[in-house]
Amino acid sequence: MTNGVAHSVTMFGSYTPNGALGDDLAMVKLRSKNMSMLVPAHIRTLKPYIAGKTIEEVVREYNPPRISKLASNENRLGCSPDAKEAVIRSMDQIMNYPDPASKVLRERLARQFGIKTENVITGSGSEGVMALITRTFFLDTEEALTADATFIGFVVLANSRGVKLRRVPLTEDYRFDLDAIAAAIRPETKVIYLANPNNPTGTYFTRDQFEAFHKKVPDHVLVIMDEAYFEYARDVEDYPDSMKYRFDNVITLRTFSKAYGLAGLRIGYGFAHEEIISNLIKVKLPFEPSTPAQAAALAALDDSGFLERSVKMVHSGRQRLYDFLSARNVHYVESVSNSVMTVFENEKKAEWFTDAMLRKGVILRRLPAFGLPNCVRITIGTPDEMEHFESAFDELGL
Repeated sequence: MTNGVAHSVTMFGSYTPNGALGDDLAMVKLRSKNMSMLVPAHIRTLKPYIAGKTIEEVVREYNPPRISKLASNENRLGCSPDAKEAVIRSMDQIMNYPDPASKVLRERLARQFGIKTENVITGSGSEGVMALITRTFFLDTEEALTADATFIGFVVLANSRGVKLRRVPLTEDYRFDLDAIAAAIRPETKVIYLANPNNPTGTYFTRDQFEAFHKKVPDHVLVIMDEAYFEYARDVEDYPDSMKYRFDNVITLRTFSKAYGLAGLRIGYGFAHEEIISNLIKVKLPFEPSTPAQAAALAALDDSGFLERSVKMVHSGRQRLYDFLSARNVHYVESVSNSVMTVFENEKKAEWFTDAMLRKGVILRRLPAFGLPNCVRITIGTPDEMEHFESAFDELGL
C-alpha cells in the first residue's frame, strides 16, 4: 500500500522482492504471454548472432594443455605496440566523453584515402556502421538483398529492423553470384549487401564482375561493400577496391578488427557520399567509438610496419595451410582473407572434426549458422598456432 493505493508487482514473473514464491503457474503463464505481446514478431523469431567459443570457455570445459584460437578471424599476431601505448595514454581522459565526431580520426582517414572528412564515418566496428545504415535508410515496405552464406551480422541487423531480407545462393565455387543478385532487384529493394572478401568463405568477386553488376543497380539502391578483410586482399590483381570507384550509391565498410588487431576495442569506419554520411551521423550514437578505441586506431594507422607483418603472416600461413590440407586430401576453398574454409563430406564429419580439435585445444568455427553445416572455417594463426593445428589434426588420424 503506497499513499492509500494498492500495488501488485511481480519481479520477472517468478519472485517477489523478499524472495518468496510469486504467482501460481497459471498467472506466470499469463504474464509471460503478456510480456511476449510487447515484443514484435520479427524480434521474437530473430536468431541472435552466436560467436565462437572463447578461450576461457574451452579451459573450463576441457582444460587442454595448450590452446590456439583459430575460430573468430582475429589477428593472432596481436596489435601494434604503438596502439597499446596510445590506449594507456588515453586513460588520462576516460572521465570525459569521447570526441563525438571522431574528428581527428576521420581527418586522418580522409587524408589517407584522398577524400573529404565529410565522406567518412566511424562506428563500433564496421558492424556498428552497418547498424546505422539499417536504422537510417529503410522504410517498412522496403527490403534488403544479399547472398546465402555471408556475414551473419547483416542478416541479424536486417531482421531486427523488421525489413524483408532476400538471399541469393552462392555459386558452386562459393562466390557471390552478382548476376543473380542483379536479376533479383525489385522496386522495393533498398539495400544490397556484398562482402568482398566474403566471410566465411574467403572468396571474392572481381573488378569486371563488380563493374558489370553496378551498371545494373538503380541509383536509388544503396550497395554496402563490406571490405572488413580488405588489407589481406588489396594486392590481388583483379580485386575491386571499391574506394577507387567513388560511386554515389556505394558505401564502403572497413574495420580495425582484423589486420590491425583491435577487435576488442570495436572500431570501424565507412566511406560514402557526404549526403549519405551526414544522414548516418544524425542517427549515430553521439559518443562512439570510445576514447581508447579512437586513440588506438590513430596509432595503428601510423604503424604501417605492423600492418605489413600481419598481412605477410596471413599470406605465408595460408599457403602453409593449403599445402598441409592438400597433402591430406582435405577439400578447402581458396581464400583471399585471413581464414580458409574446409569442406567435409557431411555435417556429421564436420561436427566430429570440430569437437575433436576443440578437445585438443584448437578452437575452430563450424558453419551451420551460415548455412554451411558441412564446412569448418580455420583462421590463419601464428606459426606456433599453425603447428598446433597440424599436430592436433594428425593425431586424429584422418
